[in-house]
Amino acid sequence: MRTPSVGLRAIVVIDNTAAGPAIGGARMAPDVSALECFRLARAMTLKNATCGLRHGGAKSVIFGDPGMPADQKEELIRAFANAIAPLENYIPGPDMGTDETAMGFVHDEIGRAVGLPAEIGGIPLDQIGATGYGVAIAAEVAAPFAGLTLEGARVVLQGFGAVGEHTARFLELKGARLVGVADITGAVTDPEGLDIDALARLKKAGRSVVEYPRGRTIPNDSLVAVPCDIWIPAARPDALRADNVGRLNCRLVVQGANVPVTHDAARVMHERGLISVPDFIANAGGVIAAAVEYDGGVKATAMAAIEEKVGGNTRLTLQHARERKISPLEAAMALATDRLTKIMQLRRWR
Repeated sequence: MRTPSVGLRAIVVIDNTAAGPAIGGARMAPDVSALECFRLARAMTLKNATCGLRHGGAKSVIFGDPGMPADQKEELIRAFANAIAPLENYIPGPDMGTDETAMGFVHDEIGRAVGLPAEIGGIPLDQIGATGYGVAIAAEVAAPFAGLTLEGARVVLQGFGAVGEHTARFLELKGARLVGVADITGAVTDPEGLDIDALARLKKAGRSVVEYPRGRTIPNDSLVAVPCDIWIPAARPDALRADNVGRLNCRLVVQGANVPVTHDAARVMHERGLISVPDFIANAGGVIAAAVEYDGGVKATAMAAIEEKVGGNTRLTLQHARERKISPLEAAMALATDRLTKIMQLRRWR
């Protein structure tokens, strides 16, 4: 779709609507692609089905720099909203490069969005850290499967945006300590632990984690080898691939981003005996909260639902993987496709 007057270029993929209208974030970045959008939409279908939500999966990507001037971004978001108005089976939410304010603009234009500002009755997913809370719950449930406890566990985070920061905070409350973190500029490590508040202040000021005054600065591609107990990709797709997964020095991977691990990398991790919680199991907190908001629920209901659904699905996935001697990805796919197949059989035209 194109709106020449404002330079809008965007892609929407509605993957499945068997369970109901599809929920999926609207991502803004200069280098998004159709393939990325298709992969993310399928991940949303699997995520929503696994969580038993009355929603299908979709995704949208907007080509643009999310750091553009606020008035230009508002104009672009409003143009995007009007372009998707006829796609009544798609409910957008916040994603990388967009937030509750952007969703407020979308809702103002077409009356259809989730992750809205609290002032208009929404559950602001980024502010409350819905996805990060779910990732922390997944880590807590998965830890014993990897022979770990969160008390004293060393955590490395790739990405310190809305998901990464909240994940770090929730894990710290559970006794873990952050020993490595990266953003698009570079990475910083400190085996004694990083100050999350100091990192957050840097990011809020528009600066990079590499400006953290203590610790050791390393290149982004070296973060994968930092010794830790739990490694969490919370940025862009394909963070772990066949060419770098062998450098992991951890016991547990919890996938905070969408599609951050290639199938080859997932196979290698399983062969090495590393426990990995798949993305559509671990990072479902945001869409669970979005679904609660869509049904008129409140923050407390959303957080309880995240704990129940993400925690339960993580435990079920890892138990099935262990009992059947298959990878967690295979176990999660079996769980998701079984539930999705049952949903689709309820439809009249199937």
